[in-house]
Amino acid sequence: MYDAIHSLVQKQRTYFYTGETREIKFRMRQLMKLKAAIKAKEEAIMEALHLDLNKSEKEAYLTEIGFLYNEFKDIEKNLDLWATPRKEKTPLTHAGTKSYVYKDPYGVTLIVAPWNYPFQLAIAPLIGALAAGNTAIIKPSELTPYTSSVIRDLIAETFDEEYVAVVEGDGEVAQALLEEKLDYIFFTGSVAVGKKVMAAAAKNLTPLTLELGGKSPAIIMSDANLKLAAKRIVWGKFINAGQTCVAPDHVYVHEKHRRKILKHIVYYIKKLYGEDVRFSKEYPKIVSENHVDRLATLLDENKVYYGGEYDRVDRFMAPTVMVDVEDDDAVMGEEIFGPILPVLSFSSDYDLIDRIRKRPAPLALYLFTQSKDTQEYILESLKFGGGCVNDTLMHLATPYLPFGGVGESGMGAYHGKYSFDTFTHEKSILKQTTFFDIPLRYSKSKASLKALRKMWE
Repeated sequence: MYDAIHSLVQKQRTYFYTGETREIKFRMRQLMKLKAAIKAKEEAIMEALHLDLNKSEKEAYLTEIGFLYNEFKDIEKNLDLWATPRKEKTPLTHAGTKSYVYKDPYGVTLIVAPWNYPFQLAIAPLIGALAAGNTAIIKPSELTPYTSSVIRDLIAETFDEEYVAVVEGDGEVAQALLEEKLDYIFFTGSVAVGKKVMAAAAKNLTPLTLELGGKSPAIIMSDANLKLAAKRIVWGKFINAGQTCVAPDHVYVHEKHRRKILKHIVYYIKKLYGEDVRFSKEYPKIVSENHVDRLATLLDENKVYYGGEYDRVDRFMAPTVMVDVEDDDAVMGEEIFGPILPVLSFSSDYDLIDRIRKRPAPLALYLFTQSKDTQEYILESLKFGGGCVNDTLMHLATPYLPFGGVGESGMGAYHGKYSFDTFTHEKSILKQTTFFDIPLRYSKSKASLKALRKMWE
């Protein structure tokens, strides 16, 4: 295994050094080939996602495929501009020179994808890597084997492995890949594994992006539109059975609206998934039996307001709402990453801010309020990766906003131009004239020092 992986990395590096991937026309052709391949395999992709996670056709398209087409569209319009060297200003002290920033691909990149959105989170970074002129190795999740196989076949049928390759396997395979001297690493997954990836990258000082997670709160202020807040929180929380890194992890609601919001949340759960979710064709499975076990340990039957049913063998857990939750309860101790929604109340803005600040910065935050002053106060007071005002999840669906975390929720960002930038090193170049040579920098006189001070100060 180690020899094969080492050979693959060397093969990609040799190919990268030919310079072919740097040509913008070449990049665009390859991206359009990838888009066409995805289009041709849409049914197979959707079937694989159904087998792995029981995703419906609509949810699979919405969260795994359609988003990618939007990325392709944006790159197709803008790649020429993004990849062209950017001319910058030159100071008076550099008379006779011109300053540029060259957009340089890193080289051999590694993309480690997770299981919750196994197709989208493997291919979206790949689009950025190829647009920037790199080669790529994709490591899909072993927990979604059907989707992993589809990705493997799609890439093998579209590209030579010296350009793009898929390496399947478990954590040992991922570790073997990380031990190679790579040029860039893009990892999406848990905080615990992200720390291991960063430690491995540090051995070779390899630059990387970490897309992690955290306990992303939804905040319902006293002036919020309660019905719309409940509807959008239920949609954002229970899509993919809560297995979304930016899902609303828990809700803080102003204490005067606690009863009303619970009523609305239950109403929209039933409206979106039916009275008995077990028989809904629109409701995904938990990824594995072990993950059902983990989620079950977070339940407190005395605090379950709605739902709570689960089946280990069927990898099923119903949308569940918990009440009377305290900040030190088990369900508040880690990212839930499943269909359990704790509802906590707060009495004042100060109380709310203080409680959220005591936790690591989350990947997302969702604020529901009609007040612009409240919006600015909350957004400026709290640290988080990104988010929405009066909505959930939708900030990650646009190619025009950077998506990424801060602190324990990750580092770096991508989507649209930000994907291109992530996989690009900006190389500073100063081009000097040979028609004349200003003697100022060579002189040791006091007059030359005085002239420098005048220019710089």
